[in-house]
Amino acid sequence: MLAGASRVACCKQPEGGDSRERARQSQGSQGKADDGIGQPSAHRRRPRYSGKYPRRFEEKYKELESRPETVAKVLASGKTPAGSHVPIMVKEILEVLRPQPGDTVVDCTLGHGGHASALLPLIQPGGLLLGLDVDPVELPRAKARLSSLGFGSQTLRIRKSNFAGLPAAMVAERIAGADCLLADLGVSSMQLDTPGRGFSTKTPGPLDMRMNPQRGLSAAGFLKKIQSPALETLLRENADEPHAGKIASALAGKDFALTTDLTNAVRSALGSMPADDIEKSVRRVFQAIRIEVNEEFSALDALLRNLPGCLKTGGRVAILTFHSGEDRRVKKAFQSGFRTGIYSGIADNVTRPSPEECRANPRASSAKLRWAIR
Repeated sequence: MLAGASRVACCKQPEGGDSRERARQSQGSQGKADDGIGQPSAHRRRPRYSGKYPRRFEEKYKELESRPETVAKVLASGKTPAGSHVPIMVKEILEVLRPQPGDTVVDCTLGHGGHASALLPLIQPGGLLLGLDVDPVELPRAKARLSSLGFGSQTLRIRKSNFAGLPAAMVAERIAGADCLLADLGVSSMQLDTPGRGFSTKTPGPLDMRMNPQRGLSAAGFLKKIQSPALETLLRENADEPHAGKIASALAGKDFALTTDLTNAVRSALGSMPADDIEKSVRRVFQAIRIEVNEEFSALDALLRNLPGCLKTGGRVAILTFHSGEDRRVKKAFQSGFRTGIYSGIADNVTRPSPEECRANPRASSAKLRWAIR
């Protein structure tokens, strides 16, 4: 009845000037919100895109517009907002590293600066954090973000390097040893969510996957050169892929321009399997190729060899891994160092993120934390 009455009222012509003025005021107030000081602020509409559905990445995700209410809604739904990064296991890492005022901290994988922003306040006054990252795109953004929080050159040093270059970076900054050292081996959400970087299994983009786009072969170039037996071995070793042989035959030596071309090729090779299993294989294939393109295992092995010489006596290291190949390497290195007396203590068991964190940030689900004390 109310809905019908409303429709009738809209059709009637106002009989007097007051009525017309009230109508204009009512219409003018629609789409406006109070700005907190009694003045209405204009409602901002999203820019429209052509066609029925958004096609470009920038049009698809409203949270890319940095509206707090949209970001909050995405987080509340248990997803990570596109184009943002939520640091993983911050509380657990701080408990392991125990940073103190005056400490020297090395963040081997600075990324967006999420962990660094939690560590820096705890080592003041007198502390220093050295941040390393190989990504020339994200590194200046992280520096700008941390500088905006009030951390200048007296407390924050940043160098472009992967963690294999840790000893050289510390020598260049005249750091004899670290009290705390962190390495987060995951791919940042900014890299995953930016189609042009070539990491996404869902959004079309050039098949690149290089952390440093200025160095080495892209994923497309790598696949074009590799032979099937070598690719099969790589898929097994880098990602524990159970269907490595079938997938390798479909991919090796082929020319894939886009990430979605590779995704579709893997799906075609496994066409008779359940959809969920196929998607898991797609993610494993991307993981295995990314590891190889960026020489991630070689860099990790170098880090684990150099770690003891980069820590002060009593210095602590925490490493976040995200798949079994990484975790096995860290576990064996720490156990070997403990047996030979290099480390005075190591984690008895792996620490995982809480169920609450996994619900709030699903990308944390595969994380594993291990630690050691020099």
